[in-house]
Amino acid sequence: MKALNLPTYSLKIKSENDLEYVYDQFRKKYVRLTPEEWVRQNFSHYLVSEKLYPASRMMLEKSLSVNKLSKRCDILVCNDTGDPVLMVECKSPEIKIGQSTFEQVSIYNLAFRVKYLIITNGLQHFCCVVDFESRSVNFLSEIPEYDRIRTLDAH
Repeated sequence: MKALNLPTYSLKIKSENDLEYVYDQFRKKYVRLTPEEWVRQNFSHYLVSEKLYPASRMMLEKSLSVNKLSKRCDILVCNDTGDPVLMVECKSPEIKIGQSTFEQVSIYNLAFRVKYLIITNGLQHFCCVVDFESRSVNFLSEIPEYDRIRTLDAH
């Protein structure tokens, strides 16, 4: 798989019937290793290892419904009370992040109304804070640690 703009993690990979699978520690099973899954697995490990997000607060491939259509967000992070606070959309490294990606994430966020959104293709990472009152989005220069988003999200 392609080298990413992330630290290197030891992921459990196995081959079966000429296909590769990676062990997903969050879903507790092997899943098909695609370029997008490579980004999802590495980015989720990055959040846990580098940004101190509790693995117990993270859900991968979380189902949601948008206009009666069933969709899945790549990574959803909840705070200590179980409320969603951050959503990550992962793309394959070959996919250029553009306006359509931001629109996709905005539509997904109608279901969760999280304050923090991240879009990554493993090479570029964009993180923003949504202000629902002013209907604005502010981009952050770095991805915040879990304690920061948990603290800022407290009501």
